Amino acid sequence: MRAFGYTEYGGPEVMHHLEMEDPMPGEGHVLIRLAAAGVNPADIKVRSGLRRDRIEVRFPMPMGREAAGEVLGVGPGVTGFRPGDAVFGSTAAGTGAFAEQVLLSAAGTALRPEAVSTEQAASLPVSVCTAFDALGELDLPDGATLLVLGAGGGVGTAACGLARDRGLIVLGVASEAKRPIVEELGARHVVKGDGWTERVRALAPDGVDGVIDTVGGGTLREAAGLLRAGSGAGESGQGSGRGGAERGQSGPNRPCVLPLRSVADYDLARELGGAPVTRRRTTAVYSQVAELVAAGHFTPVVSTVYPFEDAAEAVAAVESGSPVGNVVVTG
Repeated sequence: MRAFGYTEYGGPEVMHHLEMEDPMPGEGHVLIRLAAAGVNPADIKVRSGLRRDRIEVRFPMPMGREAAGEVLGVGPGVTGFRPGDAVFGSTAAGTGAFAEQVLLSAAGTALRPEAVSTEQAASLPVSVCTAFDALGELDLPDGATLLVLGAGGGVGTAACGLARDRGLIVLGVASEAKRPIVEELGARHVVKGDGWTERVRALAPDGVDGVIDTVGGGTLREAAGLLRAGSGAGESGQGSGRGGAERGQSGPNRPCVLPLRSVADYDLARELGGAPVTRRRTTAVYSQVAELVAAGHFTPVVSTVYPFEDAAEAVAAVESGSPVGNVVVTG
């Protein structure tokens, strides 16, 4: 089968179109014919080797970790899916998504509602569901103010749209070029760059109630100083509870004090008293988010769709750090 991936860790130069053997679904696997696959910054970190201690890679390794398509077969012990079903989900451990046939983890695969396009479904498991999990952990009450750093990207646009659906006031920090999409999602746009914190304070003089970060570094550190006094975990009342996790949880390393979640700078988030986002890559979560999309609560932002032959261009677009919303490769 055709695939696009790499046979060693490295930069863009290690990526090639490959010929691989057709995969066979093992225990806990769902085999699909690829319709669409999402492209995310995390894929580039996996390719570079930065996540070799966390993400299993089996060379040759196709790019991508989320896909949508038609079920071709299932492995032993898998129920709930049958050939011909339209599904989406997370790739099985050690495998990738940029291939004619893709192995998904059955525990992280969901049926695709007819009202959700394949391109939209392919962008749900990583970016959109990351934002969904972050909002669930923060569990801010209706009317609270959420600050989103990097509001124009895949996670950022999802955070803006899903947060507005929860009744939150959203301030989205992004470039001037991304103002239209940020405002279309119902957020108040804040131009990034020098003076951005003053612009946030002008909109939220008493501070913000929560932060979702996709940028890291000095921007994240400055954002922590914008949190409202007394906005520690558990102090902002009862949230909407839609998919919410226990308030204040931060994973196994240390308790979370601040309502701050980062997908870009785990160590700094913990240092500041926040936490990384604890992901729930499950059929139940994916199904819940897909139903929100199908019902019109939120529409994933898919800015660019590349054919499989142009997969290298799709990865380059994400690696440049400039795309609006999600980038997708179609099979």
